[in-house]
Amino acid sequence: MSNDNHAVFLDHRSLDLGDLDLSPLEQCFTTLQLHEHSTPEQVIERLQGRQVAISNKVPLDAATFAACPDLKLVLVAATGTNNVDLAAARAGGVTVSNCQGYGTPSVAQHTLMLLLALATRLPDYQQDIRAGRWQQAQQFCLLDHPIVELEGKTLGLLGHGELGGAVARLAEAFGMRVLLGQLPGRPPRQDRLPLDELLPQVDALSLHCPLNAATTNLIGEDELGLMKPGAFLINTARGGLVDEQALADALRRGHLGGAATDVLTQEPPRDGNPLLAADIPRLIVTPHSAWGSREARQRIVMQMMENARAFFSGAPRRVVG
Repeated sequence: MSNDNHAVFLDHRSLDLGDLDLSPLEQCFTTLQLHEHSTPEQVIERLQGRQVAISNKVPLDAATFAACPDLKLVLVAATGTNNVDLAAARAGGVTVSNCQGYGTPSVAQHTLMLLLALATRLPDYQQDIRAGRWQQAQQFCLLDHPIVELEGKTLGLLGHGELGGAVARLAEAFGMRVLLGQLPGRPPRQDRLPLDELLPQVDALSLHCPLNAATTNLIGEDELGLMKPGAFLINTARGGLVDEQALADALRRGHLGGAATDVLTQEPPRDGNPLLAADIPRLIVTPHSAWGSREARQRIVMQMMENARAFFSGAPRRVVG
């Protein structure tokens, strides 16, 4: 190992909660400096004289690459690279490698958990118990909220890559029929239904597609109106795929059976969000936690180790940009 491979992890707290083994990654470098968080003002200072930058969500812009000429490698502790100016990295001769497919089991089970919670009205029954309604009931059970069986129902998927495929397999294990939707901006396929044909057929719709110009507000007022009364919507992909105000309105009108999202357009939602209003019924919001199992986060560590070793051996892996 060369003596000049010094690395800085700019926001390791976003990945490691003290429950991960970082030693495989540490062994790739002469030194690895860990910072729980880094503000934009701290980034250039912390990367001075370093050859490797590791970032989950800390932005690395053109000014950073210009001010840090020793940088050779950026390891992104995630799949998305929108926080890295890839053109500036390329111009500066910096390789950027990301992580891929690490969270599939975690996100897939979270997706089914959300669907099951909606179908069984879990939040409503939990609220009833906290309010003492079961304790005061005149019979042995409460059945005030209609429960839906998934078996025999139809799940629509928008996005059928590795993650969408994993969700499809879990849904089929519950006896669901799976239909695939055609994403805008992609060549038509015989096994993909246009949205206006897909949405009226599904009892639940789950989103697993990227956010781009073609998919922004993919599910808006018109699309929600095409869905069956009582259908469920699940979003564990990106917040901007759904028109959040339109979804809030549809839930208030009682058109949908429920919705669940792990993502919002702004995260964290410091400036508020239409889906955080207290009066929206049958809505579950989780804090972008679907990906975050310990196992998934450890896979990120191992993939970054692989990426670092591959780079230093002259055969970079998972290169983006």
